[in-house]
Amino acid sequence: MSLGRTFNMMLATTISLAIVVGACEGIPAAPPASASRTPLSVGLGYIPSVQFAPFYLAQQSGAYERAGLDVTIQNQIDPDLIALVGSGTVDIALADGTSVIPAASNGIPIRYMATIYGILPNVIIARTDAGISTPRDLAGRKVGTPGQYGSGYLTLLGILAEASLGVSDIQLELYPDFGQTQALITGQVDAVTGYANNDLVQAEAAGLQLSVFYAAASAPFAGPGLISAPETIANKREAIRAFISATLDAMEQISANPELGVDAAAKVVPELATDTASRAKSLAVMKATIGVWLGVAQESAGLGAIDRAGWTTSLEFLRGLPDQGIRADLTVEDLIDETLLP
Repeated sequence: MSLGRTFNMMLATTISLAIVVGACEGIPAAPPASASRTPLSVGLGYIPSVQFAPFYLAQQSGAYERAGLDVTIQNQIDPDLIALVGSGTVDIALADGTSVIPAASNGIPIRYMATIYGILPNVIIARTDAGISTPRDLAGRKVGTPGQYGSGYLTLLGILAEASLGVSDIQLELYPDFGQTQALITGQVDAVTGYANNDLVQAEAAGLQLSVFYAAASAPFAGPGLISAPETIANKREAIRAFISATLDAMEQISANPELGVDAAAKVVPELATDTASRAKSLAVMKATIGVWLGVAQESAGLGAIDRAGWTTSLEFLRGLPDQGIRADLTVEDLIDETLLP
């Protein structure tokens, strides 16, 4: 997935959001910490961001505590989180189909439990002043991406394949510090992988004229959602169910009032709303994020619903890509667990 989600390299600081519990105006403070609450470690995307506002709001409003949970949030890159969840070191994390399917195929025990992004937000963003108006125009161009892994890179492969191109046909530039969007803005690269609800917002705010190629057309992956290990689910089933319910409720609140999400994120990352301009930018990202929470399955069955057909398509797509090594016997049932949904 965040599932857009510029970035500093390898921020692995564990963030305990309990310090801001009750800080939202008009929301009752959560009850005092109690030994009876179930501890849950939750891994999100690379750095704290407005895109993770539902988790911040549920924490700050006391929703997690009222559900009997003691939640601690970690921020690490996606591949690290997958391994940590599989080993039981982290209880819950945010990951998408491009990470879950290869991991499960390689024997890492994880299950996708609830959808956060009903629409995969991955895009390829290109400068039109570089002469790029179609995916075919990426040939010979400098294309930036954090690394040769994850949803961004696989989206790039899918879009290139649709244009009868491969990685060898472009000049791939790696930005492990996730600075590819700034490189696009400053003209160091012609196109980048990114997220419609983050990188695209940044590039548009910089005044660039852009061509945007959406993942959904070429790489129909399941969007970012909550994952856990089967053993963790067995040991903390009711706590995980309560966590999912509280998070989905926070998403409903933010959908009705995006300012709530910005306020919650700003308590974790103050620079998101230090002045009118930064707050406006954060609000734009928040609204764009809300826009990708609802896919077809969620519109019919509610937030969190898992699109089985989408997972089947994702699995088949990844099997068809060279060098992915997806097991022939891997099924959707090996990947998802719908029993934790409200």
